[in-house]
Amino acid sequence: MYFPLDCALSLATPIDRIPLHLLSYHELQGRISMLKTHTCGELRVEDVGKEVVLAGWVNRRRDMGGVIFIDLRDSAGKTQIVLDASRSPAAFDAGEAVRGEYVLQVRGVVARRPAGQENPEMPTGDIEVHADEVRVLNPARTPPFHIDREESVEEALRLKYRYLDLRRERLQRNLRLRHGAVKFIRDFLSARGFVEIETPILFKSTPEGARDYLVPSRVHPGKFYALPQSPQQLKQLLMIAGFERYFQIARCFRDEDQRADRQPEFTQLDLEMAFVERDDILDLVEEMIVGMVNAVSLLPLAWETFPRISYRDAMEQYGTDRPDLRYEMKLTDISDIVADSAFRVFAENVAAGHPVKAIRVPGLGHYSRREIDELESLARAEGAKGLAWLAIDPESEEIRGFITKFFRVEQLLAITERLSAGPGDLILISSDQRRVVNRVLGALREEMGRRLGYKDQKVLAFCWIIDFPLFEEELEDGHYAPSHHMFTAPRREHIPLLDEEPHAALSEQYDLVCNGFEVAGGSIRIHERALQRKIMELIGFSIEDAQEQFGHLLEAFEYGAPPHGGIAPGIDRLVALMAGEPNIREVIAFPKAQQAADLMADAPSEVAPHQLAELHIQLAPSARGEAAPEKA
Repeated sequence: MYFPLDCALSLATPIDRIPLHLLSYHELQGRISMLKTHTCGELRVEDVGKEVVLAGWVNRRRDMGGVIFIDLRDSAGKTQIVLDASRSPAAFDAGEAVRGEYVLQVRGVVARRPAGQENPEMPTGDIEVHADEVRVLNPARTPPFHIDREESVEEALRLKYRYLDLRRERLQRNLRLRHGAVKFIRDFLSARGFVEIETPILFKSTPEGARDYLVPSRVHPGKFYALPQSPQQLKQLLMIAGFERYFQIARCFRDEDQRADRQPEFTQLDLEMAFVERDDILDLVEEMIVGMVNAVSLLPLAWETFPRISYRDAMEQYGTDRPDLRYEMKLTDISDIVADSAFRVFAENVAAGHPVKAIRVPGLGHYSRREIDELESLARAEGAKGLAWLAIDPESEEIRGFITKFFRVEQLLAITERLSAGPGDLILISSDQRRVVNRVLGALREEMGRRLGYKDQKVLAFCWIIDFPLFEEELEDGHYAPSHHMFTAPRREHIPLLDEEPHAALSEQYDLVCNGFEVAGGSIRIHERALQRKIMELIGFSIEDAQEQFGHLLEAFEYGAPPHGGIAPGIDRLVALMAGEPNIREVIAFPKAQQAADLMADAPSEVAPHQLAELHIQLAPSARGEAAPEKA
């Protein structure tokens, strides 16, 4: 038997319908000794009359008097077992003691289910196995939550008993989807000349935006390794080493605050190519993502050609560089319409060079004053001084709102026309400095998308964000914060700007975004020592600091570094999106809880004093639970 490859997948697809790309069970059986002849998801009507041996967990048990029904579950699916006292008293007696999650081995004969008792929800729903022998391989305690049904369980309890949580059908499905995605990536890149190379887990501590996890060295007292935040420098060195196409399914570590889409350890596809330009990388990755989604995803693509949007346009039209394109609701500039209005806030802001922008929210023109006030509170939380609005009555088409008295009729009509607003629509308006307006309306766009259900659409809307600024902002000390990281190359034509106008320079950075999440970030890299030193100086590295932390890379640039670039899609986020999961913890086998804690193994944990002594580590009083000494 082969697991079906031609099935239509959905969020409700049972685990035995997920493509596994494995050997058939009988092929496996011929290679190693097994405690079963078939899986619990394999048997069909054509197997009626066969004697089979199954093994798995008791998913559900139903005692009907002289007959006991057991749904036996393994990693491939479920099969109904019938224990009939008249057929096999011994098997029936064994079944009387059986409870949920017991591990059983069953020998019996495949039979058709009686007419009208078929279960179309199970791939094995047309058959059952009449048991002749039942062997308890291991009893089980009553689990702290139901395994056989999808129900809400406190996350802390799920993580404490993660090995039980993983038995549940949805998580089995998610991890098999993850396997399929990673296998697709490996096959895709290998077929295109990429070489998979592992890079060190123990490396040098270098600043890459987040705090490092440090590992003390026993043989080098007082010195530390760092777990890699990414293999960034190492993959660049591989390009210099002549491996023109590299990839790795890389484990990365960042000691940062936790969110739904963050973990202290995570997995990314690390990819680097030499002798390429930006579009070469975007085209390749786009082809890979389209192929992977079509092969394994539970959600379909919204489109197979990804839009490429400049950073400036993304910020101006969506208020964010992570736009959710499952819905429109674009930010629209109406500055020219309201510039000469009697509404002083708008007129003065336009005169000062600040924009007035608006979004159209379809169908919410009925909002009450209380609901409008809620939106204004959200706007103020994002930095707005207030929120203007217009509502179009769905019947009379009258335009209402506290600002209407400050505008001529033709101005109000011009606003509605520019936003394509009609009866029943709500218009939200903001005016301030450009970055504030974009941030405020971007947050309102996201909130209204949630309220209207647009963000619940079961589709994957990918896009590329390109043409990022090289630097985010100028810092108080006169240095600059990089938009991506210090190894990102500026646009070649913008290199002269680094001397006079660094803030105006654009970079060769690009991000892949899906449904409002950044799922990959990359860039064309700097490959020349002088340019790399220039960027380091601009972000505040002295010559001495640069040499101490990055001397190995700077020196390597002097030995024929080729032009190169790469990208790092996040495996956890991509799989979560394809599985329709809001949290990446649902697609990781053993994730951490909040505060980076492992609730199952109780980690991090204290270690024995002799272990600390071997590592030449002495804990501060506060770390030992003692009162810290008072300062003089």
